[in-house]
This record gives sequence, C-alpha cells and structure tokens, in this order.
Amino acid sequence: MTDRRRRAAAVVLVVHGTRLPSGVTAAHDLAARLTVRLGTPEPVRLAFADLRPPNLTETLTSLPARRTVTVVPAFLASGFHVRSDVPEQLLRAARPVGATTLTSPLGPDPSVVDALVARLAEAGARPGDAVVLAAAGSARAAARAEVTGVAAELARRLGRGPIPVAWAAGPRGPSPEEAVAAARRGGARRVAVATWLLTPGLFADRLHRAGADLVAAPLGTHPGVVDALARRATEVPALVA
Repeated sequence: MTDRRRRAAAVVLVVHGTRLPSGVTAAHDLAARLTVRLGTPEPVRLAFADLRPPNLTETLTSLPARRTVTVVPAFLASGFHVRSDVPEQLLRAARPVGATTLTSPLGPDPSVVDALVARLAEAGARPGDAVVLAAAGSARAAARAEVTGVAAELARRLGRGPIPVAWAAGPRGPSPEEAVAAARRGGARRVAVATWLLTPGLFADRLHRAGADLVAAPLGTHPGVVDALARRATEVPALVA
C-alpha cells in the first residue's frame, strides 16, 4: 500500500475486550483521540479482540470490500492477541488481497513509556518509594521479555535499581500481591504500582487489591499513547492481507 493510500485508508483500532463499562468508555475515548490526532474526516473504528462485539472480523466485513483499511493493534506486548488472534480475525474477514494492512502493535514505544512515567507521577509516587511494574500476563516468553525491558527502561528513567515485574494474570508469577509483599519484606515503607495496562478492567481492578500504597492509572488517552498509535497507523505495515 502506498503512503497516499495509507493516509486515505479507514483505520480500525483493536483493543482488549472488557465487560466493564469504564473500560469500554476508555477504549472509545482512545479511538476518538486518535481520530483527532490523525486529522482524518472519517472516525477511527473500534474493534474488540475478545469478550464483546464488534470483533475485528465483524468490523472489517461491515466495510465496503474494496475499501483500504489499516488495522492498528493497541496491545502493550506481543502476546496471543497480537501473534494469533488478531491476524486470524483479519484473515477470516476474507477481504480482497492488498485491501487491508496490519501494523505492528503499540508495544514498548518510548512515547508509551513516557505515559507510564507520567501516570506514576500523577499517582503521587515519591523518589524513595519502591516501585512494582504490573502488567497483563502472557504464556509467550517474547511478550514477557518485552515487559521486562519496560521495567528496565522505567528504572533508568527514574534513576533507580531494578524494578520487579508483577503479572495480573497468566501462568507466571509473581502476582501483584506477591510483588508488593516482597517489596515490604525488603524494607520498603511505601510501595507504588506502575500500571502497564492500557484501559480499566478486571486486571487494573486487581492491582488496587494488591496492598500497595498507591496504584497508577492505566495509560489510557495519555498523549504519548495517542502519538504512538498515530505513528503505527502511518508506518510501513507489518502485514498486508
């Protein structure tokens, strides 16, 4: 797809599904902010990877067959949805060859890490606080490695030693509760949780029950997130289908 066609393409933002109204609202807000950031007259469409309609297949089949489309996966790591679920939903739409492009995921973009640092500061984190980075879990080693890299970058940005990662779900530990307890056993007087999640939902709610002194809000519509998504929407695609 040429640069001109990418600029004219319809944009579909794919996010984690959620049953919580606050998470659905946050996803729609993110799509609206991305529309403004891209400066396109056509609104960015929203699709959910799971749990609620419309999914990506349904969204793509609702568009004219010859309409060029750019699909942007708003996921913070290359787990199941990015590597399997989203591409499979795209292919099930059976659109004409070359009509649809799939970008790389949001991932650990520096602008998104900017948002992470900002959310932690907004929550009231202090220089002496112990910090735990909390993320959604994944069975995929590559996805976990990406999050571990984010923890290292966050530590560098904050000018401190290693920051442990906690997993809100999935087969690997430690859990947020375990990571916070470990920080307290290590002598921390205050523990802050940096939230590597995009929108509110069950995972984000769990962090507030982990026993930390403060929990940063999800990244949401922070300008760093919106800027990174806008770059994805106009970059060379990861897949043309």
